[in-house]
Amino acid sequence: MANDINRLIDMMYERIEDAKAPALKPNMSIVDRDEMLDLLEELRAQLPVELKRAQELLAAREKFVDDTKREAERMLRQAELEAKTKVSESEVLYVAKEKARQIIARAEERSRQLYQVANEYAEDVMSRTEESVQAALDEVKQSRVRFRSASAAKMQEQRDKLDGKDADAGVEA
Repeated sequence: MANDINRLIDMMYERIEDAKAPALKPNMSIVDRDEMLDLLEELRAQLPVELKRAQELLAAREKFVDDTKREAERMLRQAELEAKTKVSESEVLYVAKEKARQIIARAEERSRQLYQVANEYAEDVMSRTEESVQAALDEVKQSRVRFRSASAAKMQEQRDKLDGKDADAGVEA
């Protein structure tokens, strides 16, 4: 169709260029009126078809642009949603890491406290055990001293008895 219109315009252009100028008016041309009117009529018949086709193309282009804009807006909304989700996930991850750090810090502090309490308890138990062992050792020493004294007294008594028997035996003999 566009070729038909261009062909008709080219034909009209050729007719006008080939037209002869009258002798006294060089800027004017004489053309076959009926032929030019036929060409214009054919051009007029072709234009609505071409205009309709152009309008259809423009409508298709407009629809394509609108569809593309809607798709771009949809993709943008999707990207924004994904970005918000990632930011949200990032914030959740940050909060979780911070909470984990706090839990670990509290556990470490509690561990230090328990270690200190356990050390103090062990020190106390060992101190009391040392005192008990020392008291028992002192008692053993006192018992040993008493035993030595008692043993020495018994031995002396035995000697005295033996010395007394020997002295009695010497008197009887």
